Amino acid sequence: MIVLQCSQLNKSFGTDTILNQVKLEVKSNERVALVGRNGAGKSTLLKIIAGELTHDDGTLMIPKEVNVGYLAQDSGLNTDRSIWDEMMTVFSALRQMERKLRSLEEEMSDPSNPRYEKILQDYDQLSQDFRDRGGFQYEADIRSILSGLNFSSFDYSTPIRSLSGGQKTRLALGKLLLSKPELLILDEPTNHLDIDTMTWLESYLSGYSGALLIVSHDRYFLDRIVNTVYELTFHQTYKYTGNYSHYLDEKAARLELEMKEFDKQQSEIKKLEDFVARNLARASTSNRAKSRRKKLEKMERLDRPVSEDESAKFRFDIERQTGNDVLMVDGLAIGYGDTPLVSDVSFTITRGESVALIGPNGIGKTTLLKTIAGSLEALRGGVRYGSNVKIGYYDQEQTGLNPKKTVLHELWDDYPLFPEKQIRTVLGNFLFTGDEVLKSVMDLSGGEKARLSLAKLMMEKPNVLILDEPTNHLDLDSKEVLEDALIDYPGTLMFVSHDRYFINRMATKIIELSSDAMTTYLGDYDYYQEKKEEQAAFLQLEEDQRNEARPDMDSHAADAQGKSGFMQQKEAQKAERQRLRRIEEIESTVEGHESRVEEIESELIKPEVFQDHEESARLQTELESLQDALETLMDEWEALQD
Repeated sequence: MIVLQCSQLNKSFGTDTILNQVKLEVKSNERVALVGRNGAGKSTLLKIIAGELTHDDGTLMIPKEVNVGYLAQDSGLNTDRSIWDEMMTVFSALRQMERKLRSLEEEMSDPSNPRYEKILQDYDQLSQDFRDRGGFQYEADIRSILSGLNFSSFDYSTPIRSLSGGQKTRLALGKLLLSKPELLILDEPTNHLDIDTMTWLESYLSGYSGALLIVSHDRYFLDRIVNTVYELTFHQTYKYTGNYSHYLDEKAARLELEMKEFDKQQSEIKKLEDFVARNLARASTSNRAKSRRKKLEKMERLDRPVSEDESAKFRFDIERQTGNDVLMVDGLAIGYGDTPLVSDVSFTITRGESVALIGPNGIGKTTLLKTIAGSLEALRGGVRYGSNVKIGYYDQEQTGLNPKKTVLHELWDDYPLFPEKQIRTVLGNFLFTGDEVLKSVMDLSGGEKARLSLAKLMMEKPNVLILDEPTNHLDLDSKEVLEDALIDYPGTLMFVSHDRYFINRMATKIIELSSDAMTTYLGDYDYYQEKKEEQAAFLQLEEDQRNEARPDMDSHAADAQGKSGFMQQKEAQKAERQRLRRIEEIESTVEGHESRVEEIESELIKPEVFQDHEESARLQTELESLQDALETLMDEWEALQD
């Protein structure tokens, strides 16, 4: 089933054409990524699909029965409700059904009621509807979503108005996930998420039953989620089947083929033009020359393939190299005021290392970078710098930019002895050309401010780069240019990033900060993940062994103290936990089976499937197997409920 179809869609703002002849199609359960440079119109297209903007021409088709959920960039909840109450608003219809069930139960308590049989029938039907719509698990769903989005430590009665902007955005995402629309549209959903939360979101969306349309600059995220990529470039769309990495390969192959076809046609045109020029005036060959000329006139000429919009071009150089020991951090405590965010931080960075600093949001990663860069005073301990160390610091908030200056003078005022032409050349390498250098800094987009900050950093020629979220606001192409420049950088690098692809490509060492420890991993992000999985498996094994040993220990203690009923109580509690867990497992499995049954029933009514006896027989067999399994599961569910 097609849940979204755009055809020949156009959108302009004044004289600026944003979208031109855009084609896009999303089917049930399809995972689609929309990629393209900043300013290509991705967010505009999503807003048109979500109904927040109108389009000028073309058609947009969304079936009436398809519910669309849309999360815009940095869209947060603004309400006086508590966290829990706001999440519960998603299930207002279910809660109304629940109240009706309680009312019917009261009426059922009187068998003499003349409507008793009708009440029983209504109760059975409403109970089934309530179960089918997830009525027995919606509170568990809320807790699961809030835990996944890193709200497990919060008091759920906390008013949302008291939360930060990033927390409000995460809650808006959580509320949208709970509503489970048939078409879920997410514009940069990984903004404000730390690595653990992004990993949880990937896992959740991988099992999402609806269709997904996603704009994201997180390449790790796209590779794990999507199976179709639409590239929005030069106001048009190109479709690729596969994840993001496959899209890059297919795009390169397409451009290579188009260039070959273009070159072939250009060679043919040249031959025809030469023949016409040499033979048109001769009586003996004039007719053939005229025929060639007509062929030239009728030929549909191909445009030269253009692979990209212009990319930034830069590299980081140094004036002189440091000694072998670059940064020595010893017993460092960091924070604001008297209470440290993190204490006892100790590590050493040597020349040429590329160190990634990771950890949950709020742990103090930015504070640590500012302390090392000298922007903040350490609470305790200290940082020692090696010989010839010159630090260049990239601030993710770009607080070093003066909003009252123009782009040109933001750079030129720091290097007044440089001629204007040289300053303009540097800015041109960062895509500020012509009159764009006269734009006010306050009018720049996030991506433009990031490029300007990188231009200033490049001019400093530091031999130690400390970067705080350098890929924020950069499109995918600009990220690759930055990565290439940093890979060729002859100095030492320390950075904070939530971009796992960037970490994996750049890091030679990973330092993980937590509330109670600091751990160093000598490798890239893949190596870090592998070690974390090994640690988790080891801890789970220890926990299982403790659980196996605990009954004997409890029994011994009970015998020694003469408490004969202790073990019975423990076993009863254990059995109750197992019962509740099994009920949740069954409800989850039933939901998945019912979704598959609906898919099969939709397939069986299609003419092409109905006429294919082998395929229809296979689907019918699977359908019967699922229905038998559902009946068995529901019998078990009812027994566990009783």
